[in-house]
Amino acid sequence: QVQLVESGGDLVQPGESLKLACAASGLTLDIFSVGWFRQAPGKEREGVSCIDSTSVGTTLYAESVKGRFIISRDRAKNTVYLNMNTLRPEDTAVYYCATLTTRCEYGLFSPQNQYKSNWGQGTQVTVSS
Repeated sequence: QVQLVESGGDLVQPGESLKLACAASGLTLDIFSVGWFRQAPGKEREGVSCIDSTSVGTTLYAESVKGRFIISRDRAKNTVYLNMNTLRPEDTAVYYCATLTTRCEYGLFSPQNQYKSNWGQGTQVTVSS
């Protein structure tokens, strides 16, 4: 059974950092492009960052997080991470990871039900003073 499990969400103050993890079971993340998405209350789910399969290796970021967030993968742990620095109140959302059926450049900013094969259950990130 394929499962993605996100963890690491928390309540933090503006300017602080968090590291989210997306751990997989039942599949090898290496061969997939993996994206991080977020959904704030009353808003649509949006693409945040993506890392292509290990053989390709490219990464992609939304403009709103470029320079603050870093995506990476640990092959041995079958896990993809999202390091989030200099957090802002507008980063508050439920964060989800998903495996893509295409490369990041086509899948990260596509509609929610397009090019995504597996979703995690989400982890809450709240940035507030």
